Amino acid sequence: MTCTFASVSKSVTYRAASAIALYALLPGTVALAQTAQLSPEQAEAAYSALAQQTAERAGDPRFDYQLGIAAIDAGRYGEAIIAMQRVLAVQPDNAAARAELARAFALAGDIDTARDQFASVVDDPTLPDPVRQRFTGFVRQFDRQIAGGGSDVSGFVDARVGFDDNINTATELDTIVIPLFSFLGAGQLGAGAVAQEDEFYEVTAGVSGVTAIGRQDRLFASALGSWRDNFDNDTFDQAALTGTAGYAHTFANSDVVSLSGQVQHFWLDDDGFRTSFGAIAQYTKPLSQGRALSLSAQWNRLNFDNDPLRDADRFAAGVGFVGRIFAANLSGGKEETRRQAGDAQSFGFVTANIGGEVPVAPRVAVVGGVAFDLRRHDAADPLFLTKREDERLDLRAGFKVAVLDRLFVQPSASYTRNWSNIALFDYDRWTVSVGARFEF
Repeated sequence: MTCTFASVSKSVTYRAASAIALYALLPGTVALAQTAQLSPEQAEAAYSALAQQTAERAGDPRFDYQLGIAAIDAGRYGEAIIAMQRVLAVQPDNAAARAELARAFALAGDIDTARDQFASVVDDPTLPDPVRQRFTGFVRQFDRQIAGGGSDVSGFVDARVGFDDNINTATELDTIVIPLFSFLGAGQLGAGAVAQEDEFYEVTAGVSGVTAIGRQDRLFASALGSWRDNFDNDTFDQAALTGTAGYAHTFANSDVVSLSGQVQHFWLDDDGFRTSFGAIAQYTKPLSQGRALSLSAQWNRLNFDNDPLRDADRFAAGVGFVGRIFAANLSGGKEETRRQAGDAQSFGFVTANIGGEVPVAPRVAVVGGVAFDLRRHDAADPLFLTKREDERLDLRAGFKVAVLDRLFVQPSASYTRNWSNIALFDYDRWTVSVGARFEF
């Protein structure tokens, strides 16, 4: 490809004469667009044609300005900065050159210097008011980024109604042999220990906020509450409230480390059932195309209101991956009872899950997920005289239909199968529901 200086000069001179006007048309964002509709190959060729003349023409403000513009178009921000600085060394009042220098610094990631350069341009009395307003907007955006991004609050409310064929996650057997009392034969199970079905309604709501305390440091907090009421059977109504607060630090390479504390209370049939509190540490590494990889570690203290033998410390570590349309996580750990008499309730676990949301139409997406949980208990159950071993499979699928920009209708179904070597804990369960979700 042949590119003469004359052809390059004609294109660049036009842009040089209208640089301020071009800025006035740019959207209010730090990632400023290229000033000419050139392909990467054309931009590189234009820059190379000018760069070959640098030894002879460097120091000429008109040439250096043209070279700097071409370097920006070609993505050579370092060379653009040097060229524009040569312009300003000779013409310190050249507002167009200072604006292009600020743009080069911004595209190179140096928002502090970009902010200072734009602020200097704003003070130029020859600038038209619309251009001055645009540059002032850039300065404010840079100030926001330097301060860490400001604050933000978001949340959701989800309400649904449905049917559950096993609200108490219990076996379908109505009689069972307990080894410790095997000489008595099969025993009749109480109603609460046998699977029960019912219709239900459920409301879940959450709110979260984040505020910057520095360019790379943020504080965050969230609250999540849920209430599930069965139409006919109040015994297994459930409610939960969870609060989380923590601190996050973003490194220069965009990796993020966060530390947070969490507390939760769970109610069953309007009575307190379990309280937990703990700490979570997480390291997240952003990848290309909106993906991310994370490592986490968590500790929780579990206190059961009416069953102190189940009080335990729970330790878990996991690795997760978030893609554009799906997320996956693998974790494992140990739940250790605090009293030796409750050791049969201690167990190790491994959990794997994957879920996704796949758009199938402009306002419709298919959502679904699969999870598998394996548990191995430490000691023999005192009644069944064997160590409990469980494997559980969870499947869920549904649709997410956008009625409005922030209002969604979500019909869904789920199925759970828990295999256990102790018949009392062997069960399956399925639910169907339809709900509406509002996000803000």
